[in-house]
Amino acid sequence: MKPAAGPKEELLELLRQRSFRRGKVVLASGRESDFFIDCKQAALTGRGHVLVGELMLAALGELGACEAVAGVALGGCALASAVSLTSALRGRPLPALYVRKETKDHGSRRLIEGDAALRPGLPVALLEDVITTGGSSLAAVETLRGAGAEVVGGPACPW
Repeated sequence: MKPAAGPKEELLELLRQRSFRRGKVVLASGRESDFFIDCKQAALTGRGHVLVGELMLAALGELGACEAVAGVALGGCALASAVSLTSALRGRPLPALYVRKETKDHGSRRLIEGDAALRPGLPVALLEDVITTGGSSLAAVETLRGAGAEVVGGPACPW
């Protein structure tokens, strides 16, 4: 009888099945790659959401003080939601923030959604699904800092 896979192994398998693709692709940085891992395809399934929430929340425990999680639009938003939901289910709710790349030209015109949780010095962990050059993540850090948050880091990728 094969032993049951742990959450990390299960998420890796889900990523292999749904997210990994070979072929030329242009990344957000403008660089080319001969493969692409679209984590959203795994993270946006029900089981993927459960696994991401569980593993990333555990990784946040190693980070120290963290009172909110922020996701870089678009891929990091699903991660922030998964962690926020899991944290609430475990009795230590962490609000999720979504950091836009640019201000919307309609509605609230916010760069950060979920900003009701923001206060000066709020320790926030930044979550991102894919990092190539880090440009989007660095811009999100600056946006959060500009809103008064203290970006304390992000968890090491749990997979």
